Amino acid sequence: MKRSLEFWLLACFFAAFVLFLYGPMLTIVVLSFQGPEGGLTFPLRGTSTYWFAKLQEGLGVVDIGAALKRSLGLGTAVMVLTVVFSLLAGLAFRKKLPFANTLFYVVVASLIMPSIIVSLGIGLEFRLIDGVIKGGLDMLGMQEVLEGYGSALGLSTSALGAHLTWTLPFGLLIMFAVFNRFNPAYEEAARDLGASPWQGFRHVVLPMIASSVVGIAMFGFTLSWDEIARTSQAIGDVNTLPLELQGLTTTVTTPAIYALATVTTLVSLVVMTVTLCLVAWFDQRAKRSRA
Repeated sequence: MKRSLEFWLLACFFAAFVLFLYGPMLTIVVLSFQGPEGGLTFPLRGTSTYWFAKLQEGLGVVDIGAALKRSLGLGTAVMVLTVVFSLLAGLAFRKKLPFANTLFYVVVASLIMPSIIVSLGIGLEFRLIDGVIKGGLDMLGMQEVLEGYGSALGLSTSALGAHLTWTLPFGLLIMFAVFNRFNPAYEEAARDLGASPWQGFRHVVLPMIASSVVGIAMFGFTLSWDEIARTSQAIGDVNTLPLELQGLTTTVTTPAIYALATVTTLVSLVVMTVTLCLVAWFDQRAKRSRA
């Protein structure tokens, strides 16, 4: 079949777009597999996994392993909380709530706020909390506790909150879309058969929306995994892997930084692959149950 000129023009445009989108990532992956004499630019000087082995030795004073564990732990916590809060909010918004519109706009407002402003605001808020706590300890004469007190800023406090301001709006919007298409007749049938509200949710609603819940989990983890701006001012005295990687771009002059970028990209790809497999499995399971 002969293709028109418009087809080839659109095909070339699409190919250029894909190359522009994924070309930088592929370039970094290729350069990370250079030999010991490799540099930061082409041409490629040998092929090996030398620079991946160098990661285990650390990059200067940076503990890559500790930063990786912090990012994985924070991403997992954000993922779980995003799923739980989004699911509960989706269920709640199915009913008429007072000030529902106001609450919705408050939740999604963080999507349009500049990320660095959100980070600065959260950091300032927790510094004010530090001031109140230190002032209270001083008034109570608890000098030993005051001397040992550091800061309320940390992975499980301010950083976690900062990441949730980014992930929760996405999770909530997905849940709204899911429940807008959900047929309540299934729940009514379950109640007619004597199922309790929990049993109806557990055995009817949750299996039908399981693939969407898995998608929210993927969004929660991946958005947290590579977040920099909202983390920078709200994390305290430690760094996540993306922050360490950003700092290393000005100090590391070997392909080891490319190897680190390849590892972080691989983690994201693994998460997305697992998510797609789970979604496909849940969809097949739902089809079998309806058959």
